[in-house]
Amino acid sequence: MTPDKLTTIRGYAKRLRLSGLTINAQDILLKAQKESPSYDDFLTLVLESEVKAREEKQRLLRLKAAKLPLAHNLDMYDHSISNGLSATQLNQLRELHWVEESFNLLLAGPCGVGKTFIAAGLCADAIDKGYKAYFRNMDELLTTLKLKNIVASAKREYKNLIAADVIVIDDLMNISVTREGGNLLFSFINSIYESTSFIITTNKSPAEWARSLDDEVLATALLDRLLYKSQLLQLDGKSYRMINRKTIFY
Repeated sequence: MTPDKLTTIRGYAKRLRLSGLTINAQDILLKAQKESPSYDDFLTLVLESEVKAREEKQRLLRLKAAKLPLAHNLDMYDHSISNGLSATQLNQLRELHWVEESFNLLLAGPCGVGKTFIAAGLCADAIDKGYKAYFRNMDELLTTLKLKNIVASAKREYKNLIAADVIVIDDLMNISVTREGGNLLFSFINSIYESTSFIITTNKSPAEWARSLDDEVLATALLDRLLYKSQLLQLDGKSYRMINRKTIFY
């Protein structure tokens, strides 16, 4: 394999927008020289490399759009902390069968018991398996809903959200919501709850939801949609952050 040949191959690959082959051409050719594959095996190797490169590029784009918190790798989950969710249950959730059936997950419990970490981790797992998944807190979602007909970026964000397979709403009802905001939230969830899986984290009871919305009827209607096909995961225990609190002193 001469440098000129490699440059030519990369040039053709670039013109055909085969980004995987453009990057991996040298490795593919070196492997072929070493293993001497048949023509059909070699062509399969080239196409497989391109497909994998494109899938990884799409995965990274979905991961960027999801806006996950830094801590979201469930492989790092600390099972020594007792919060009511067993390792078996977590592994079952990570299989994502509930996404295929458009089921919702409601992670409830006090601060620090792992609600956000679990939700973000399941969102990341969904992305790795090819789903369109997004992580938004309550305030971010309400801002998008309020501005979707005014600001171009909010309109794009809204279009992404309504086409999502999985949406995490972190700290739902953790802030007071105006009547307008409550109606927008209900309209949004009502429009996609049959085709999209929601992961909700909250430290509020249903009664407190009504107070946050200042509308018991609306809160009941919202819960009705979210609980229609759902699994409630009631977490408890001590705050992981407080147990593992950092200090500047040794």
